[in-house]
Amino acid sequence: MAGADIDVVIRQTAKQQNKTLLAAIKARRDHFTGLAAKAKDATSKERYKQAAKDVVEQGAAAMRRLQVSADNAADSFARSMRMASDAFAAKAAAEAAKAPAEKAPKPAKKAAKASVKAKKAAKGKKK
Repeated sequence: MAGADIDVVIRQTAKQQNKTLLAAIKARRDHFTGLAAKAKDATSKERYKQAAKDVVEQGAAAMRRLQVSADNAADSFARSMRMASDAFAAKAAAEAAKAPAEKAPKPAKKAAKASVKAKKAAKGKKK
């Protein structure tokens, strides 16, 4: 997993947490359903059934929030890595464009040195 992208790891972790949360929701729902089955009077039975429905509803909302939060974090991370990569590429391109501009004066210096050498050689021939 060392070479895996972190945004993928974030999504996988959220998926595992959602599975765990779903299992806990089902267990709690079953608990209240069992209490409803054992209830002696109708009001208690209805109250436990409603509690079971509420557990499922609130648990599903928590799962959605967890998933949305994980998706946002993964998307944000992926976007920031993409922007950092683009910035690095732009910086490298700017340096590459700057490098030929710096190399252009060097041939002029070489030409100047060549003309100095030619003048020295001409002086040497005159003597």
